[in-house]
Amino acid sequence: MGSGINLSQLPSQIGFTGKDHDKSDNNRKIRAHLLINGKVQGVYFRQNTEIMAARNNVTGWVRNLEDGQVEILLEGSQSDVGQVIEWCHKGPANAKVANVDVKYEKYVGEFKEFKIND
Repeated sequence: MGSGINLSQLPSQIGFTGKDHDKSDNNRKIRAHLLINGKVQGVYFRQNTEIMAARNNVTGWVRNLEDGQVEILLEGSQSDVGQVIEWCHKGPANAKVANVDVKYEKYVGEFKEFKIND
């Protein structure tokens, strides 16, 4: 787990990019498909994921699955999607995340916003 600092909020005048590589890497568009299990339903996981996605300019969707997991599809810059994935390992206050399975897929750019699917 990281420090929880959103690297994009650091002052640009200090020249910090968050990593020792080209900043354009962090801006590369990616798509990530997540399955999260543990105590992740009934704890406002979907609503908080929507908030985290909006804060990080990430599009896609989140939904509960019948087997108790939460499924999430994220699209955005590598650094922004990474921030949401990092948060998903902890989740909201009452969640107890046991596992986060992340699969990276080809970026499509099909979403205009992030929404909760029922």
